[in-house]
Amino acid sequence: MVQLELVNLKRIFPDGTRVGPISLLIDDGEFMTLLGPSGSGKTTTLRMIAGFIEPGEGSVKFDGQDVNSVLPRDRNIGMVFQSIALFPNMNVFQNIAFGPEMDGWGHGQVVSRVEELADLLGIRTLLMRKITEISGGEGQRVALARALARAPGLLLLDEPLSALDPHLRVRLQREIRRIQKELGITTIYVTHNQDEAFSISDRIAILDDGVIKQVGTPGDIYSNPANAFVASFIGDGNVITCFEVDSQSNGSTIIVENKSYRIGIDSSKPLVKITVKPEDVRISDATSGTMVGTIESIVRLVRNWELGIIIEGQRIIALSEVIPNGFTESEVVGQQVSISFEEDSVRILT
Repeated sequence: MVQLELVNLKRIFPDGTRVGPISLLIDDGEFMTLLGPSGSGKTTTLRMIAGFIEPGEGSVKFDGQDVNSVLPRDRNIGMVFQSIALFPNMNVFQNIAFGPEMDGWGHGQVVSRVEELADLLGIRTLLMRKITEISGGEGQRVALARALARAPGLLLLDEPLSALDPHLRVRLQREIRRIQKELGITTIYVTHNQDEAFSISDRIAILDDGVIKQVGTPGDIYSNPANAFVASFIGDGNVITCFEVDSQSNGSTIIVENKSYRIGIDSSKPLVKITVKPEDVRISDATSGTMVGTIESIVRLVRNWELGIIIEGQRIIALSEVIPNGFTESEVVGQQVSISFEEDSVRILT
C-alpha cells in the first residue's frame, strides 16, 4: 500500500479560485476523509493527488517519491467518482475486469480477481447482468470493485454515495469501511456530509476556502475545534464573540455586547470567541442561569426540538427534548429564556 504526502500543494485557476497551500501526511493503510462545504477545494485536492489536475506549486509524494510527472494511469490508484460512470455496453463482470485486462493480466487471473471482489462486495449473482439491470446501490458496489480490480495501493473516493437514499448510504458506508480495513488499502474519501465522515474515518481534514483548517480524529475535532470555522461547521456548533474581563479558579466573567456573564471556564488569556455544542446548552426560565436570550425559531426534529435563540444580538442553537417553560410550539417564539452550559462543555477559540 501507499503512504501519501502532500507538500505545499497549490493551484490557482484562471478565474482566481485558489486551492492550497495544502500539506498533509496520510499513513499507509489509513482512512482519511476530506470534509468541507461545497467549493472548499476537496475534489480539486483529490484530483491533484490522482494526477487529473496538475499542481501549480508543491508536490504529491507516494512513499516519499514525487509523482507530479507520473501519468494518472501509472500512479497505481483506484478511483470512484460521484457519477459512477460504468460502461453501459458491458455487463458487470466486464466492467470489473476492464482494468486488469488492459494491464495484460491472464484470463485466469482476471476471472479469479473479479470473483474475489464480487464475493467481497456481495455482487457475485450480478456478474452477468447488464448495467441497466442493477440498482444504484449495486452500481456503487460494482464501481468500487472496478476501482479495486487492479489491486491499487491508493483508493480515492469522490462523494461516491451522495446520490443514494439515506438508508442505503449508511449501509454502504459500513461496507466501504469494512472492505478498506480488510484490504488495508490507503483511502482518501471526499464528502460534505459530516455524519458520513465521522462514521468511517480514521482522521478527518477539514477544508474551507482552499486550505486545511484542522486535521484530527473525529473525536478530537468534535470535542476540540481549532478555530471558529470548525466550531460552527461541525455539528452546528455555536460560536459566541466575547472577551474576558476576569478569570478565577472557578470560572471567567465574559462580556457579550456590553453585558457581563459568568461561565464555567478558566482562561489565562483574553477570550475572542467561545464555542458550545447545541446539545450542551441548557434552557430554563428567564430568572436563572448564565445568559438571557429570546427564542427566535423552533423546528421539530426526530428526537428533539431545535431552538434558535438570540443572545445580545448573536444567534445560538439549542436542542431540547421538550418545549421550554410549558409553552406550545405556536407560543414559544419571542419568549425569553435563561441559558446555561454543561460543565466543561465550553471551548475557547483564539
